Amino acid sequence: MGATKTDHFTDHQNQIAVIAKALGHPARIAIIEYLLKVNTCITGDIVNELPLAQPTVSQHLKELKNAGLIKGSIEGTSVCYCIDENTFGLLKEYFSKIILTVTNQKCC
Repeated sequence: MGATKTDHFTDHQNQIAVIAKALGHPARIAIIEYLLKVNTCITGDIVNELPLAQPTVSQHLKELKNAGLIKGSIEGTSVCYCIDENTFGLLKEYFSKIILTVTNQKCC
């Protein structure tokens, strides 16, 4: 079986790409911003906040969770979502290095 294009990149590069792809939709950004504001909530709370149907919100939550940006715990018949601080720590480290490098270098 042939190698996929992602096999030519490091695990870290692939991980950042997965996270960036998950952040590539405004509804997902809105979900993250809402979770930052309320700390934790259930799907129904997010559905009430966004102009999207429940199945659509659930799909966006799934993408965010698969990328490690949010985590969820089962509480009764609901899932309570919150930000996954570990993944955002990884993003902070990644973008801090970029910002530091760009700030210190002279471009053409």
